[in-house]
Amino acid sequence: MQHRGVTVWLTGLSGAGKTTICQALEQELQTLGCKLEVLDGDVVRENLSKGLTFSQEDRDINVRRIGFVAHLLSRNGVIVLVSAISPYRAVRDEVRQQIGDFLEVHVSTPLSVCEQRDVKGLYQRARSGEIKGFTGIDDPYEAPLAPEVTCPTHEDTVAESVQKIIQALVAAGYLELAIA
Repeated sequence: MQHRGVTVWLTGLSGAGKTTICQALEQELQTLGCKLEVLDGDVVRENLSKGLTFSQEDRDINVRRIGFVAHLLSRNGVIVLVSAISPYRAVRDEVRQQIGDFLEVHVSTPLSVCEQRDVKGLYQRARSGEIKGFTGIDDPYEAPLAPEVTCPTHEDTVAESVQKIIQALVAAGYLELAIA
């Protein structure tokens, strides 16, 4: 298995399926023998970005921090899987420019489906006013304009989404699959 460093950035609403796809993609790439690292938005926020709020400025700082770590890893030959809401297009585009080797995956699930999947009750709490600035409710989510991959998880299976991403990595020259 040959591969180059790249950041695969999965963006979408809370409950869209980013983490689920990321975990399945991680397993598939490990099976292929890839050197990889996962940066989950929630885990990074608890550690590297502890103390940041959910204001736009702090969300942008969080995304930039994730992007900085992803860049360090990907420039050293690691496939970095990022799963983060990252709601603002401008800062995602900024991180894309910084990293260079970047594949954006829009996990494009309708808000109504995300709300149905919400096991933590976050959307309900946001709609009742208990949580302020919640992405998709009273704070915007700016969908990518031209993502390399779109995964509508209300239509595609997790396996189909993973295969779309693998195919995009191969097509962009980041991953070379040995043909038996």
